[in-house]
Amino acid sequence: MAESDNIVVETAEKIFADLADPQTINNDKKDSWQAPLWQALSEAGLPLSWVPDDLGGSGASLADGFALLNAAGRFALAVPLAETMLAGWLLAQARISSPEGEMTVVPASPKDRITRDADGALSGRARGVPFAKAAKHFAVLAHGKDGISIALVDAGKARIESGLNVGYDHSDTVTLDKVQPITVKPVKGFDQTTLMLMGGVARSLQIAGALEAMLDISVRYSNERVAFEKKISKFQAVQHNLARLAGESAAALAAATSAADAIANAKSFDDEVYLEAASAKIRCAEAAEKGGAIAHQVHGAIGFTSEHILHRYSLRALAWRDDFGSESHWAVELGKLVARRGADELWPLVASR
Repeated sequence: MAESDNIVVETAEKIFADLADPQTINNDKKDSWQAPLWQALSEAGLPLSWVPDDLGGSGASLADGFALLNAAGRFALAVPLAETMLAGWLLAQARISSPEGEMTVVPASPKDRITRDADGALSGRARGVPFAKAAKHFAVLAHGKDGISIALVDAGKARIESGLNVGYDHSDTVTLDKVQPITVKPVKGFDQTTLMLMGGVARSLQIAGALEAMLDISVRYSNERVAFEKKISKFQAVQHNLARLAGESAAALAAATSAADAIANAKSFDDEVYLEAASAKIRCAEAAEKGGAIAHQVHGAIGFTSEHILHRYSLRALAWRDDFGSESHWAVELGKLVARRGADELWPLVASR
């Protein structure tokens, strides 16, 4: 890891430890922690990490930002940090400056479309948009007769239907009805699949971070909980479960970091990046389901209570599975890619990384 990566992650982890302690947040029913946390993140320039200096951001590398997202996952962060980073990155593709405050990207699903008409107005409906209710601005990818455009939209001009994902974070429906954007610019060599792949890798890193935390919490609990006059970590069944959880965590981290590395070092979202990113989302989504179940099994009934922090990780990891395309969607799309390239190209594609 480069020195700059260390600085970014260390700064973020210090803020998370001071202002985003999972147990403190779990006990705070008034959400009084949100404003101080976002202020600290903003002052450190973390939400606009992927925005160049001349567009109002921090100018951090893709690798820096990916490492930051993994750290955020380890704290089950419930503010739109990842969403604002993605929105800033999307706007930067069209050289649009990023405003201050919370943002999110529209759409957040491969199946939804936002269209741009002849006078530049945006229309369409996007479901499952993370933290749309909390966002001040949207970074919108729109389809028009002249191709793809990227727009900055005032969130107050959209109709937002509130929703919650399984982690109890906002996952809202955004409707744009001939909304005039603040700024809109056409972009070449960019499409919705690219945005979905980038978002999918972001979620994969967050899932991997959450699984790391679940493993740590489970190991610690197994060394504290006593049953039949000995720690449950001494029981073979518990040891077996912890080993399986460690395997799922390691697999998710390997897949997510490999995909992040591929994007950070690639000049474009080519087939090799597609393979890495889609595979990471598939594997991390599977690990979220299996790993969360194992962690709860180790904890027994206490892990299901609202007072325990385990659910902050397991439920968010499950919710992140569906953002920017579920594992079933990417499994089908990956199969199409392999079939399109042909059998003779499969091994060279896999071995290219």
